[in-house]
Amino acid sequence: MEGTTVLTIAIPVLVALAALVLFTTARRRDNGKVEAADDAGEAEGASGWRSRGKEVERQAVLARTSAGTELARADSAPLAPYVPPDEEAIGVTRRQFLNRSSVGMMGFALSGFGASCIAFLWPTLSGGFGSEINVGTVDDILATIKESREPFYVPEGRFYINPYPAEAVEAARAVYGPSVLGGMEAGVIALYQKCPHLGCRVPWCLTSQWFECPCHGSQYNRVGEKKGGPAPRGMDLFPVNVSGGSVSVDTGSVVDGVPIGTNTTGQEAEGPNCVGGSSEH
Repeated sequence: MEGTTVLTIAIPVLVALAALVLFTTARRRDNGKVEAADDAGEAEGASGWRSRGKEVERQAVLARTSAGTELARADSAPLAPYVPPDEEAIGVTRRQFLNRSSVGMMGFALSGFGASCIAFLWPTLSGGFGSEINVGTVDDILATIKESREPFYVPEGRFYINPYPAEAVEAARAVYGPSVLGGMEAGVIALYQKCPHLGCRVPWCLTSQWFECPCHGSQYNRVGEKKGGPAPRGMDLFPVNVSGGSVSVDTGSVVDGVPIGTNTTGQEAEGPNCVGGSSEH
């Protein structure tokens, strides 16, 4: 199991355990204080309740024995003294509220943090960048490229698809790895839009039919092989799978571009450059 997968599973588990321990500890502390306060109150009032119980029984006996006789005015009983609420009990209730609120807010914050970590680390499941993206059929993609004279751009995957000439496949086998050769043999190549120099998005130059970076002047031919500028290698690539004529691109796996000097297609600029002039580095 990869380290990233272990981390994404461990984070929410640890968050849940921490929240459970905090809640259980606060609950036990509050219950212990309430029970202590109740015991003290019972001890203080036990004798008073016993005396009041005897008085009630005596009045009941008098009422039964005087049945059928003339009613007698009962003596007025003294008003029960006002007993203020137990400050300690009120304090316990207040502490319970504060403790549980604190535990709840902490649990909510930790849950949000855990969810953010999972969202950042977990592979994208909605078909966006970081997942395998279905982009259509080879025939439709190549027809669109031929008509527009521009690469087939997939914004949600952050990549371009360009045709790879069949006559260049033999030269490509000596340079490219098996993860991208399958797409080349089927006639397409998927290029990451990010310049390997400093990460700028590399646009397409319609006049030169090259990719040309406006940030620092790096230039690449139509299959992403470096032609000039400060970039340390060709444009990075994504593995392409062609099955039944349908094309899917795995954006969760970035393949480093080929070394400087690689030119499997032999394509030179087909018109004026959009960014300066080409110079090999």
